[in-house]
Amino acid sequence: MFDQFTVVTDPVSDSVALSAIFAVLPLLTLFLLLGVLKVKAWLAGLISLAVALVVAIAVYAMPVGQAVLSATEGAAFGFFPILWIVLNAIWVYNLTVESGHFDVLRRSFERVSPDMRIQAIIIAFCFGALLEALAGFGTPVAITVVMLMALGFRPIHAASVALLANTAPVAFGALATPVVTLATVTSGVNDDSRLTVDTLGAMIGRQTPILAVVVPLLLVALVDGRRGIRQTWPAALVAGVTFGLAQFVAANYISVPLTDIVAALVSAAAVVLLIRVWRPVTPADLGREPDTASVPAAREPAEAELADPGAVRATAGRRSGTTTAAAPSLDGPGGEPPPGDPLVSPDSPGEHRDPPDGGPHRSDAPRLADTPAEVVRAYAPYLIIIAIFSIANFGPVKDALAKEPWTVKFGWPGLDILGGNGNPLSSVTFTLNWLPAAGTLMILAGVLTALVLRVSAGRALRAYGRTYVELRYAIVTVMAVLALAYVMNQSGQTNTLGAFLAAAGGAFVFLSAILGWIGVAVTGSDTSANALFGALQVETAARAGLDPVLLAAANSSGGVLGKMISPQNLAIAAAAVGMAGREGEIFRKVFGWSLLLLLFMCVLVALQGSPVLGWMVP
Repeated sequence: MFDQFTVVTDPVSDSVALSAIFAVLPLLTLFLLLGVLKVKAWLAGLISLAVALVVAIAVYAMPVGQAVLSATEGAAFGFFPILWIVLNAIWVYNLTVESGHFDVLRRSFERVSPDMRIQAIIIAFCFGALLEALAGFGTPVAITVVMLMALGFRPIHAASVALLANTAPVAFGALATPVVTLATVTSGVNDDSRLTVDTLGAMIGRQTPILAVVVPLLLVALVDGRRGIRQTWPAALVAGVTFGLAQFVAANYISVPLTDIVAALVSAAAVVLLIRVWRPVTPADLGREPDTASVPAAREPAEAELADPGAVRATAGRRSGTTTAAAPSLDGPGGEPPPGDPLVSPDSPGEHRDPPDGGPHRSDAPRLADTPAEVVRAYAPYLIIIAIFSIANFGPVKDALAKEPWTVKFGWPGLDILGGNGNPLSSVTFTLNWLPAAGTLMILAGVLTALVLRVSAGRALRAYGRTYVELRYAIVTVMAVLALAYVMNQSGQTNTLGAFLAAAGGAFVFLSAILGWIGVAVTGSDTSANALFGALQVETAARAGLDPVLLAAANSSGGVLGKMISPQNLAIAAAAVGMAGREGEIFRKVFGWSLLLLLFMCVLVALQGSPVLGWMVP
């Protein structure tokens, strides 16, 4: 049962193609359950995990004990470090809600622009990129989605916007951890001297910036259709172009780890400056009066789409049917109602009704004047996070925290798996970086936040417990999906899929981004996808006569587009907006955008592998 297992790529009749038919079954099960059958994400994750275990044991001849242990390691990794940071990041947010300072922050953003399309750019794209740069691993989605909700976005729109925005910055997230991982796994399988953090970061910095130019335009299209593009394209272009240019410059000439920090700050500053001299025409259904009082959170279970216990929920949006088509929609006002539409009573069409819990209408809400001190305190949690993460990632401090006793590495008990080369898989070693982990740093930020915002210890602890209760289904989903990923990886199923795509030879330059997309869709992490497929990309490049730097970078750049459809991120977004169990609706909303952007990246990489754009490869 616990015998040593050696990974095999072609267990079915020594054929990679036939083996791939079985290897893809867990992924097909997951996507069909989510996107077609509308099964709850936590249940879809558990069923898909069971399918992966059956394939691993029955097809790949993996011992039952090794398969189960592989799943337990994946589940543990799902909780630490991934859920560890998400849970604690949302706790910090809940502390701002407890103290009332989240409303101050919301009003501060509203003063920049009352236009919800501009708010989507500033919060989801710029601020989300900053959070991605500092923490990554789902934090941007967890925090920005609730900020959008508090600004009046309907739940489905808030989740979709946050997920779509979390693309361009992902490759350089958590201080470029995906790039560092990519350099580590590729340098050992190819003697090309360019496979370093600096060169790979430079190459990725010549792919994702082009993507960044497009994303803000897609955001305003998602919020308000063609009208949104027509009325706010200057702000969207300024955000995208400045972010892309700053990302390119930072990745190539300043610092790869600081790339997203520089890009996010430059982009946010550019948009704010633009809004001072130009303002879009803001339709009544997408504008809010600044300085209005917050709307109390709805508590009724029947209003699940508008409420979530313990969090402020906007009542500016009305519920509507969700889109079932996978393709992107640009219907705007002629299709789904914009996210800022006022609540309309179904009994009295066209008449405004009171928000849940008797909250005030935005039009007659009393104006509140926030003092400068309160505004500073509202921003304090995020300034604290930036300070703590900056200190923890400062060279000497980071090196010290990477050693025992702050970081402990150990082989997962009983797990004995060898790769095809006869060496133990690196993934069987578990890293418990209990102090420098982003989640632990977020706890420290939460403690300091509670002190600054004057939240008592009792209220802070109750908020912490409530955070776990709110995210209980997301916890099950993420742990199940990571268990699935580990079983697929350590049994050889993922390698089979990679080898099948790599068999395309020279045409693989077009498919290489798809491999990264699959990796992130399964694991929810660009870091994990790079660890999974980075070496395979380089090996394939050597066999097909392609550039290893280009294909390695394509794995990371293509991977960022799988982030929005990852069940891990979907579960986080759904839990944050009170739609736990309805992840399939969000999946169908963003799946078309993911495919569209993936096609864009595939074409870009193919052109960079040809004489047309070959000059872009360092």
